[in-house]
Amino acid sequence: MARKKNPTPMRREPSDIFNRSDGAIDKHLGYRQVDNKENGHASGALTANHAAGAQKEAGLTELVFCVAGIYASFLTWAVLQERITTTRYGPPAAPETFTYSIFLNTVQSTLAALAGYIYLRLSSRSSPNSPPPIFPSRAIFPPLALVAITSSLASPFGYAALKHIDYITFILAKSCKLLPVMLLHLTVFRKSYPFYKYAVVAAVSAGVALFTIASPSAARKASSHSAAAALRPGNTTWGLLLLGVNLLFDGLTNSTQDYIFTAFRPYGGPQMMCAQNIMSTLLTGAYLLLSPLLLASSTHLGGIFSSSISSSSESELSAALAFIQRHPQVGWDVLGFAACGAFGQVFIFYTLAHFSSLLLVTVTVTRKMLTMVLSVVWFGHRIQGMQWAGVGLVFGGIGAEGLIQRREKAARARAKKVVEEQEELKKKAE
Repeated sequence: MARKKNPTPMRREPSDIFNRSDGAIDKHLGYRQVDNKENGHASGALTANHAAGAQKEAGLTELVFCVAGIYASFLTWAVLQERITTTRYGPPAAPETFTYSIFLNTVQSTLAALAGYIYLRLSSRSSPNSPPPIFPSRAIFPPLALVAITSSLASPFGYAALKHIDYITFILAKSCKLLPVMLLHLTVFRKSYPFYKYAVVAAVSAGVALFTIASPSAARKASSHSAAAALRPGNTTWGLLLLGVNLLFDGLTNSTQDYIFTAFRPYGGPQMMCAQNIMSTLLTGAYLLLSPLLLASSTHLGGIFSSSISSSSESELSAALAFIQRHPQVGWDVLGFAACGAFGQVFIFYTLAHFSSLLLVTVTVTRKMLTMVLSVVWFGHRIQGMQWAGVGLVFGGIGAEGLIQRREKAARARAKKVVEEQEELKKKAE
């Protein structure tokens, strides 16, 4: 009996497609990968092409929900942070303030890791492999470690920079956080943007900087900071270097998070929130335990990371716990601060996973400006003339971006419809 030839020969893939031991995802392939655990069973994880198509596109309603959640959480977080770090405790003759920032960050990252795990469990209830692994492969460890390090160290470098530079310089630089994020996307991750994105980033950065500098509160803070700085020696070059490191770490954090979501699909926001905060807690916790040795070996390191410790023989952990024991009310504020930060991170990582780091940074850098605009509506405060120009730049840039993206989306929909009509005509012709 003659052998019947199969009209479409079966395509066989090279064995290296199925023998990736590092678990990394090949973006160019659309097949299920096989891991090297137990009996070499299929992991069921889809590679980038399939995962990207399967992921639901986030819409305007989800964006508004995320922005509202970020604002509500971090406005409360900022109020508690100011209360913790500026309230004078103890007798008027010998008041003391809580200045243990790394202890504060460690408590927050610990609660955020727990919140991230709850978020992961709840978001994956309908998945057959619930919950997905927090660390799915060895290949994901280096970028996650980089995010944990940069996010943990950014704030201490910022606080240290403020000791050597004036407040206006600090605010101007922090208002331009979009620029290092975009620069790192271009240089490190080779990601290009359309021209209008550059224009929007420039408009938003300039608008936020102009609005903040022109505000009366900024002028008061600048004058008080200058008066305080005059009482102690400072090095402007050293301060600018520390500020540059702070901005570099901010940019690396956001751009690396984008890279992880792109290169390790379907790795999601809940997994990253868990992983980043676990690693941050280990990092800052190790510092708290080892800080006496570190501070004793380097005066510069001590000046950057723990200016609050009076003696190199005392760790920040023991000093912070002793402070809370003397003033128990600050402990509740610390827990509230950490809870607000953890809750806010749920919205942040959802935004990162479904939108982009550029959009997230746009939300965070405009938060302060929008808060001041709302205070005008609710409390009748006045906005200065130059501040209105800043508001116009920010909302003009964001509005123009939304209009352009809407037109691009409509054009893609029309092109898709034309392709579908052509395919229908071909089918009828056959």
